[in-house]
Amino acid sequence: MADEQVERNTERRILQPQGWPRPSGYSPGVVAAGRLVSISGQIGWDEHGHFPALDFVGQASQALRNILAILAEAGGGPEHIVRLTWYVVDKREYLTCGRELGRAYREIMGAHYPAMTAVQVAALIDDRARVEIEATAVVP
Repeated sequence: MADEQVERNTERRILQPQGWPRPSGYSPGVVAAGRLVSISGQIGWDEHGHFPALDFVGQASQALRNILAILAEAGGGPEHIVRLTWYVVDKREYLTCGRELGRAYREIMGAHYPAMTAVQVAALIDDRARVEIEATAVVP
């Protein structure tokens, strides 16, 4: 049976099958009711199209801030994100900076862990980009 955890002020529930180990840093699944918000892939550039950082964690942090800025336009916050897809150009770079990335993630997103997928890709549209993150949110 799925975990009955329901977060305050949202119609969202984490799907955690009984007996499955709890994953670290993401949820196995999420069910939510409300307005669907799809956010296109965001890379580590700022609102002026400049990269404030060239390292992986810096770019991921900026991409997450970009996602939250777009989501705010729909009246949402990080607690409304139900899915993140990470496209990385180097999975070793992603895995190597896990602790630092986790700290940055929690600073920006809080202790909110939607369903997530990470995929290594050959390249991203901008050659300076190390990561691109797209999001799906459900805003009540």
